[in-house]
Amino acid sequence: MKKKMKSLALASTLLMSLAACTQAAGANLDDVKKAFMSQFPSRPVKSVAATPVKGIFEVVVDGKQVVYTNADASYLFVGDLIDTKKKESLTEKRVSELSKVDFNALPFEFAFKDVRGKGERKMAVFTDPDCPFCKKLERESLKDLDNVTIYTFLYPLTQLHPDAMRKSKQIWCAQDRAAAWTGFMRDGKPLTGPDNCDTPLEKVQQLGQKLGITGTPALIFANGQVVPGAIDGSDIEQLLNAK
Repeated sequence: MKKKMKSLALASTLLMSLAACTQAAGANLDDVKKAFMSQFPSRPVKSVAATPVKGIFEVVVDGKQVVYTNADASYLFVGDLIDTKKKESLTEKRVSELSKVDFNALPFEFAFKDVRGKGERKMAVFTDPDCPFCKKLERESLKDLDNVTIYTFLYPLTQLHPDAMRKSKQIWCAQDRAAAWTGFMRDGKPLTGPDNCDTPLEKVQQLGQKLGITGTPALIFANGQVVPGAIDGSDIEQLLNAK
């Protein structure tokens, strides 16, 4: 946020200039969309909406990217729109909303689960057995969680970790997948089982790409929020309890 606040003066100046150049501040959103598409015909537009800045409009392109324009799309602003009173990025908030998924629609048959206590709270983790941050998440953040059901989707990033696919297959082929996973990730126990059973790993790869998951670990909570990285256990607790 500090870095973003440093560029606030430049961003504010640009936005004010754009608003001043806008002749049709109350433009119809369909007209804004048409103007944008005429300028950028190769960028599919998902939605157009007004912003708190008069004459400036939010345009969502390519599914999740948020950009800003004036009514006739003669100017384009790519960056964060910041609410200086609340000290928050409206762009970050919007992208987070766009990234939400339907948790209950996830194909849980492609994951193995760990039920702790009553297992009432639910989350999913896309993870890689050779990812150091995934191991940190397992050893520190997830270790002491209770009353939770964790669905683990094996998502090896083979470009970074060439042996991760083989290890993922071994974990999936294990008689007790959750135990094999925990032993390897937390305790450093070697994987010795087969890697030649049928696995859903290719389908999980396709699912991750569809959801826009480009790194591991990636956490998905029951409210649909997607959070990247090995976040702290206290943050996970809050997200598990969020509505």
